[in-house]
Amino acid sequence: MASTGRWDSADPTDGLVARVAPDDARTSIDNTTENTGLLGAGAGAVAYPNGNGNGHARSADDGWAGDGEFAGLPWWKRPSVWFLLAPYALFTLAFGGSVVPRLNLIIDLVCKHYFADRAATDPDFTFTPVIPGGNNRQCFIPEVQKSVATFSLVLNVLTGILSSLTAPKLGSLSDRYGRKRMMIICSVGGILSEIITIFAAKYPDTIPYQWMLLGSFFDGLTGSFTAGSVLSHAYTSDCTPPSKRGVAIGYLHSCLFTGLAFGPLIAGYLVEWTGSLLSIFYILLGCHAFYVVFMAFVIPESLSRKQQLVAREKHALEQQALGPAPECAGPAMSHIPFGRQICSFVHSVRTSNPLAPLDILFPTGPGTAQLRRNFLVLAFVDMVTLGAAMSAGTVIVMYVEYMFEWGNLESSRFISMTSMVRVVILVGILPLINYLFRARPAAALARGRAERGLPPAPPTPEQNRGADEVDIWILRFALLSDVLGATGYMLARSGQAFVASAVVTAFGGLGSATIQAAVSKHVPRERVGQMLGAIGLLHSLARIVAPILFNQLYAATVEGFPQAFFVLLVALFAAALAASFMLRPHVFMKGDDDHDGVDGRASRSNSTSSSDRVRREVLEDEELLPGF
Repeated sequence: MASTGRWDSADPTDGLVARVAPDDARTSIDNTTENTGLLGAGAGAVAYPNGNGNGHARSADDGWAGDGEFAGLPWWKRPSVWFLLAPYALFTLAFGGSVVPRLNLIIDLVCKHYFADRAATDPDFTFTPVIPGGNNRQCFIPEVQKSVATFSLVLNVLTGILSSLTAPKLGSLSDRYGRKRMMIICSVGGILSEIITIFAAKYPDTIPYQWMLLGSFFDGLTGSFTAGSVLSHAYTSDCTPPSKRGVAIGYLHSCLFTGLAFGPLIAGYLVEWTGSLLSIFYILLGCHAFYVVFMAFVIPESLSRKQQLVAREKHALEQQALGPAPECAGPAMSHIPFGRQICSFVHSVRTSNPLAPLDILFPTGPGTAQLRRNFLVLAFVDMVTLGAAMSAGTVIVMYVEYMFEWGNLESSRFISMTSMVRVVILVGILPLINYLFRARPAAALARGRAERGLPPAPPTPEQNRGADEVDIWILRFALLSDVLGATGYMLARSGQAFVASAVVTAFGGLGSATIQAAVSKHVPRERVGQMLGAIGLLHSLARIVAPILFNQLYAATVEGFPQAFFVLLVALFAAALAASFMLRPHVFMKGDDDHDGVDGRASRSNSTSSSDRVRREVLEDEELLPGF
């Protein structure tokens, strides 16, 4: 923090949290890379205008602390968000294409089971055979809708519970062992899940559809989409300066919505032409495998070996400070092979607190009140938007097919259209906002200095300095569009009005990218994985709570008032919008790189010998998780 910055409260020597004055924030903008409208983190020298019209070149070290770790390496060995876009886009294309077919597959399997049970109990009961992938209008009855909503709920809750336990662990491990390894682990569960889905669809008379629960188990055990998304954002945060982080994460989200835009459209026509749902899941399985191979052999790691070792050292010191469990320190354990290690593992499992990763959201001590408030507001807003995005989609598709009698193709077209609008907003409007409200004012300040005959402001390294006013107002606008769009859903009585409301909600995509960037700006680099791991835990909890609220509410009201689900959505988005007005800009947690802070340094200076010993142990054990 600049020496002219102001502390959030009382004494600046507590070193936990800082708040930068608005004037200091504007000066910082002038000194950073925000004079360009494009994303170029890690690209080397950046030009700054001066009075002569020439560029003032500076090295990557002057711009973003993450650049210096990979200076001098060829471009294919320097981490960048651009490496993620191609495999991420391909994966999301297959993922988006499977959303509607997967739901319709569940509807077909549940419907077939329902009619088979009815026929077994009532010999006089007759029904039209259910054809997987066909237009099975006989399945669109309240009884089947309730069963599908309940089964989808169980799938989501199972995945959510398991991923809530594993996502924070993967996020924390990624700080110490790199992002790539954990991202690959996340995809392994998806591969197993797709294999089980294929068998359940291909052999429905042999393998009951309830076996899809096993697929959800594997998916949740490896973190699911929640951990994969968190780790992708952590990778992006590692190699992107704070001023461009929202745009970079917006590119990732645009890939997601591109997949949701074209995937359902391609899948819808493919199912229409072939009459088979299985081909979609074969393609999805292949995309999972390609993603794993690409991550393992092509994408460079975003955390250098040095950063990983430092993080392992800090973790080892923390564990050493806790000390061994009393029951594991006795001499009896030394006579059992790996006795102390096994005992320590059992003790940690027995005494572990599943909610412990959330401790980072509750900083304590003088001057942390506003930081804590920002953390809690951002976490709440993120849970609402994420829960709605991941859990409301299934109910919305069921609703439009039930109310407007849409089929697989119509539902796919609807998802494609709304997702395409989100892509245009994220790729076109979000960078434009970044240029108008960040890059352009910075360039104007630089020109003003030149016109007054002043030398260019010396470039200073960009660091995480909290969300700025632009981040906060983008978030508020996105939540307002969600409120208006959900209200339109509730009032729409025709397909055209429903589609128009979906276009309004598409502007909510601005918030999904902005909030992830804002969260990472509140903590130092060495805590990004830990913070996003805590956010991943909340995402997983949202995947548990949201389906219970949405699916059960829809199942209970589908016969009388199916719009009740949208009433709940409006209330949640309105609460998130109101909470967003409690956010304050330029509030952040201090780290080891802040030269005017003491947090994280006093303990290191008082334990040099212990630190050196642990460092040697870490270096000896660094190959416990071999590299890919």
